[in-house]
Amino acid sequence: MPIYAYRCGSCGHAKDVLQKLSDAPLSICPACGAESFSKQVTAAGFQLKGSGWYATDFKGGGSTAAPAVADTTTPAAPAAGTSAEPAAAAPASATPCGGSCACH
Repeated sequence: MPIYAYRCGSCGHAKDVLQKLSDAPLSICPACGAESFSKQVTAAGFQLKGSGWYATDFKGGGSTAAPAVADTTTPAAPAAGTSAEPAAAAPASATPCGGSCACH
């Protein structure tokens, strides 16, 4: 549930109120009883980073680049002496950037 900041336009009383999104906004000041208690605009409680994800989401890898489209007209055979399995990627913690960039 979000916390809303309210302030009375008559007496200046300020209060933070925990309310559901579906609750009606308060209008009566608990201090003076006037009907001038209104919501205030406050800063957001989260921070966006990079391309729009929350700063706490998806730490540890994953590229935002679109995957390349493979050519399916001719099958690719592995080179002699190599396996068909791709090389395992280094864990995100082993990279200098911690896996937070698109360099790996």
